Amino acid sequence: MNAELHDELEIRQMVERWAVWRDAGLWDQFATVWHPEGVMMATWFQGPFRDFIRVTQEGWAKGVSILHFLGGSAIEVAGDRAIAQTKMTISQRGMVEAVGGPVLCDVVCTGRFYDFVTLHEGRWKLLHRQPIYEKDRIEPVDPSAVLQLDQAALSAFPEGYRHLAYIQTRIGYKVKMDMPMLKGEGVARLYARGAGWLAGGPLER
Repeated sequence: MNAELHDELEIRQMVERWAVWRDAGLWDQFATVWHPEGVMMATWFQGPFRDFIRVTQEGWAKGVSILHFLGGSAIEVAGDRAIAQTKMTISQRGMVEAVGGPVLCDVVCTGRFYDFVTLHEGRWKLLHRQPIYEKDRIEPVDPSAVLQLDQAALSAFPEGYRHLAYIQTRIGYKVKMDMPMLKGEGVARLYARGAGWLAGGPLER
């Protein structure tokens, strides 16, 4: 196996472990995928990975349910740096307004994890994760339920993660309104940041 393929496989392994260990609540293992200065960006949280673990645990204790599923990946390696893009879905379950009262719903958001990855003590670690939110939908767990969403509130959220933001604000999270989506200036800036950093420039947070 050549060195480039070995690096790509190790990075992909790290990305997969992130999803498995985070969703299983295996926090000690989950912490090992991160660089000591690792930062997580999400609709509902932006900050150091240790704080991300803490607030995720707090959410678990309150019954917050957010799960991830991974698809294919594209990884570019340049020396001790890499950019990894991985197709993913984010699935969040929660109560939403409906005829007759709130009902349990699933929101599924399709997108990509855009990861800044670097070698640290001989291992590839996650330095900065920025999801790209491409499209989402909301479905009641009971298919006979008829939802009554606040259309004014829903339409105020960015198109790529509109329903995800809707359900997250309903449980008290403050949602970041300028996350990268499939198209537009936000994702163009992200690609430029990734290219610059991969070429040896500073990581713009």
